[in-house]
Amino acid sequence: MSERIVIIGAGQAGAQAVATLRAEGFTGTITMIGDEPFLPYQRPPLSKAYLQGKFERERLFLKPESFYAEAKAEMILGTAAASIDRTKKQVMLTDGRVIAYDKLLLATGTRVRPILVPNANFKAVHYLRSIADVDALRAVFEPGKRLAIVGGGYIGLEVAAVAVKHGLDVTVFEALDRLMQRAVSPLVSAFYEDVHRAAGVKIHFNTVVEKFVGENVLEGVVAGGKTWPADIALVGIGVVPNSELAKDAGLPVDNGIVVDNCARTSDSSIFAAGDCTWHPGRENAFLRLESVQNAIDQAKHAALAMIGKPTPYAEVPWFWSDQYDLKMQIAGLGRPGDQHVLRGDPASRKFAVFHLRDGKVAAVEAVNAAAEYLVGRKLIAAGTPIAAEKLADLSIPMKNMA
Repeated sequence: MSERIVIIGAGQAGAQAVATLRAEGFTGTITMIGDEPFLPYQRPPLSKAYLQGKFERERLFLKPESFYAEAKAEMILGTAAASIDRTKKQVMLTDGRVIAYDKLLLATGTRVRPILVPNANFKAVHYLRSIADVDALRAVFEPGKRLAIVGGGYIGLEVAAVAVKHGLDVTVFEALDRLMQRAVSPLVSAFYEDVHRAAGVKIHFNTVVEKFVGENVLEGVVAGGKTWPADIALVGIGVVPNSELAKDAGLPVDNGIVVDNCARTSDSSIFAAGDCTWHPGRENAFLRLESVQNAIDQAKHAALAMIGKPTPYAEVPWFWSDQYDLKMQIAGLGRPGDQHVLRGDPASRKFAVFHLRDGKVAAVEAVNAAAEYLVGRKLIAAGTPIAAEKLADLSIPMKNMA
């Protein structure tokens, strides 16, 4: 328990690892390294309540400064890790400092995927990943401004919902043929398309943004061979895992840092957790998850493994998105070929779509339907066989499904 644990990454996973280590009785030293100047904070509210101005910055932080002081966790913020020397068990920082470790946790998260088109460096072309990103976007959110959103995923649509309510003229360009195609079923995509269009958002499918145009300032977007006027652009085309440190150190990397179901890398002294990991899922099929749930739960398991209490990680993944007055909650992971069962009427703005696979619930997408979501999670975890007709029958309360 006199070991030195170093955590690279000051995000949700890193903060959870500190809490779990101390709760489990670890008494050695903990050092956290973060490249942003902030203590670990929540990212989901950034594109929702924080962008709206309804969420003060202080509420973003996961724990107050006093928590890390009481946990005796040394915080090195505003400085990035440059490299890892696995032989010497040292982390080299960009400012020249060298930090020794006995156990190392990589909680490096992800970064935005850049759009590689001409004039993408215009000041009016924004991304949304950090507090600084949202502060910059909020500064230009003015009624009447024309906002072009590249990408019809969670981030793009959450920003669209906020922007149109602020009086901006919003256009979404999506390269695929429906919204949130990689995340939700066609029925849910169509529902959200109708909601956004009714709110005044213009949506163009199968339309790739080719370049930004203007004389040093953004004046428009060329997409699908046409030029569309724009004063501001937001790019939301996904993220990439920050796995370079691991790769440069000789650790296996695929679509993220490769770990086992206890968050261990191929090096017995190095662990990884959160969005940056490529790990066995509940069905022993490798995947990478970008969610708060995964960051928290996998970090708990990484912390346990670091102190000699390895416990396999097999939690049901869950996600959520707030758009307008709609809360979408998703549990499990759908696949092509799943049987989709609708419960409720989308016109009521309260419904759920269950994904059945081999007669069992594999995933649930619930819109303003908390009971369906919560019971759906339990059904997924239990692997309980259930008839499609029963799930669809509104006369049967959800609490009776389990």
